[in-house]
Amino acid sequence: MKRNLAATLGGWSARHRLTAILGWLLFVVLASVLGGMSGQVTMADHEQGTGQSARAVQILDEAGVEDTDEETVLISGGAHAAGSPEMARAVAAVRANVQATGVITGMRPDVVSKDRHHIIVQLTLKEVPDGAPDPLPAVEDAVAKAQRDNPSVEIGEFGGASADAWFDKALGSDFQRAEMTALPLALGILLVAFGALLAAVLPVLLAFTAFLAAGGVLAVTSHAVHVDDTTNSVMLLMGLAVGVDYCLFYLQREREERARGRDRETALAIAAATSGRSVLVSGLTVMVAMAGMFLSGLLLFKGFAVATILVVLIAMLGSVTVLPALLSLLGDKVDFGRIPMPRRRGTGGGVVAALLKPVLARPGVAALLAAGVLLALAAPALGMRTEQLGIDQQIPPGEPIAKTYTRLNTAFPGNSEPAQVVVKARDIGSPQVRAAIEELRRRAVASGEMNEPIDVTVHERQNIAEIEVPLAGAGADDTSKHALETLREKIVPETVGRVAEAPVTGQLAWSVDYNARLGDAIVPVFLFVMGITFLLMLVFFRSVVIAASAIVLNLLSVGAAYGVMVAVFQHGWGDSLVGTRGAGALESWIPLFVFVVLFGLSMDYHVFVVSRIREAYDRGVPTTRAVADGVRSTAGVVTSAAVIMIATFGIFATLSMQDFKQLGVGLAVAVLIDATVVRVVLLPAVMSLLGRANWYLPRWLGWLPGVSHGDHGDHGEHGEPGRHREHSDRGGHGDLGEGALPMPPAEVPGPPVPQV
Repeated sequence: MKRNLAATLGGWSARHRLTAILGWLLFVVLASVLGGMSGQVTMADHEQGTGQSARAVQILDEAGVEDTDEETVLISGGAHAAGSPEMARAVAAVRANVQATGVITGMRPDVVSKDRHHIIVQLTLKEVPDGAPDPLPAVEDAVAKAQRDNPSVEIGEFGGASADAWFDKALGSDFQRAEMTALPLALGILLVAFGALLAAVLPVLLAFTAFLAAGGVLAVTSHAVHVDDTTNSVMLLMGLAVGVDYCLFYLQREREERARGRDRETALAIAAATSGRSVLVSGLTVMVAMAGMFLSGLLLFKGFAVATILVVLIAMLGSVTVLPALLSLLGDKVDFGRIPMPRRRGTGGGVVAALLKPVLARPGVAALLAAGVLLALAAPALGMRTEQLGIDQQIPPGEPIAKTYTRLNTAFPGNSEPAQVVVKARDIGSPQVRAAIEELRRRAVASGEMNEPIDVTVHERQNIAEIEVPLAGAGADDTSKHALETLREKIVPETVGRVAEAPVTGQLAWSVDYNARLGDAIVPVFLFVMGITFLLMLVFFRSVVIAASAIVLNLLSVGAAYGVMVAVFQHGWGDSLVGTRGAGALESWIPLFVFVVLFGLSMDYHVFVVSRIREAYDRGVPTTRAVADGVRSTAGVVTSAAVIMIATFGIFATLSMQDFKQLGVGLAVAVLIDATVVRVVLLPAVMSLLGRANWYLPRWLGWLPGVSHGDHGDHGEHGEPGRHREHSDRGGHGDLGEGALPMPPAEVPGPPVPQV
């Protein structure tokens, strides 16, 4: 019988509690200060993509070619056609008002739609140095004045500057609201779970300090692996989810042992050796799962991987070091601020016990029904489509900018998001290059898949030209994709591609390249995450069956979450529930990210629940009763942890942007399914059916290290635990009762630490 690492860490922290607490605070402060001093490095534009589209942006970045802010003012006449007095006055008012602002560098000739009921006025904003007033508001005011003076027509504005302004405002306000809501929400849920203010504050406090420390370390590492602007918010999401869960598991076990009559040191030691061990295994599994994102080949996922690994590692270490120190220091004062709550039923009662009775009475029927429900939920995922969502899909349809974008794309297909050919030549002014550019313009229009106006901007000093080519179709449909393919595979190689480097970028090109890279990466990532998870579960539980069932159950949870996301966001089912409409596709990065995160987080519940089942089984309890005891004894803490995760993820479903709505709904639904259908019905039903086979380990794997529960030195023929010997009272603690772990010899100094 050997002490495990969690017990050793918990015992040391309890004996040196001031050192552990002050050391933690010093670490958080130093990490935050160093992070602030180093500053966080965010990804350059070209680092966010891949393929031709990223190469085109890289050429412009390296040449120092600024991305000029171009705005388009759309005048829709309704019953009035181009040339009518109403349309003429509106166009003249827009031009005069915008020119009067003094913040534009040029205006292009008017372009009339094919139906002659729409006119666009295109303009370029002045470039201003950092800190100078933004020219966009002046232009927006000028356009708004033209609309007030010409109420018989509809005037709207759309462009790179106005879209960026909307996204910046939405992201800033949304994430601020999410961050300000998540912590009080978690605190409120924990307050209900523990019924005491201090016990509820501890997990939130530790999770938040772990997030602060991880943010500082991330800022330092971002100099090597650049991160996206949204990485900190994703890190807060993960840090709060796992940090609170880990502390919750640990604290709940300590309180449970105290309720059984254990003295303070013994209860804390048992919590360290059991829940602390589960926290270490769960944290390791989550980190390994997050590491799968490195195989994506995309810097966005690498940044997410670094951020989530850091926050999970720090939260895990805090849970097994500073938390035992705090609990040892506080003792029973952890129940300070007790709030009168309705008397709750014991672990054997409640909804979970009521559900378990028929599940364990008819495990075969329960397993089939639960699996059938999960497969039915997963069915829509068979038709999953992914792409980088466009403006019309990301922005809520009620926003003025979204309405203008839709009308603009209808009247002038492809003009709002044209493909962009970036030509890099030795001499951009040479006759051969100029002739090739003209040939591209001619052949693009002649193909019937591209539209006028095709604009060419030449940067002579950098020997670069930008050619904007509006594509036929709706912007992301099959027609537009075929037009892009024609441009990339035929027109460009046969014209400018003969005399210069000419990659093609643009919204659709970026999405196509991104999807292609993710398509190549998804199988290696899935195999890596599932393979490593299987190995970790195999080593921890010393059971091939438990490891394999963990993979299958997680896949069912992920599949059901995918199905719900496709139904809601691709097909538009239940729009009113999330305040959105069917986007026709999922954001490209969402499925891979959701898979990796869920495969890691679901181990929280799996390790915690199965660990308690194994504890009971190692005491000689029959499998079915061990399953019932394990599920019932963990029901309260798993429910509280799941509610916190669902609430935290659910906040993201309330944000403005479509991709974060998808992320929030996907994660929240998956956790809900995992904590209810899987953990309360499917897991106990399957384990009850398998019986002793749950713990099967082939003889040839007997060399695996014994890091699981109980004494693995006394096994049956196929890894089955042998008959358990009775434990005598050691160290003067008396009978520890059901669920206790034996204490070390009395001569070991400090608080007694359980042996496992």
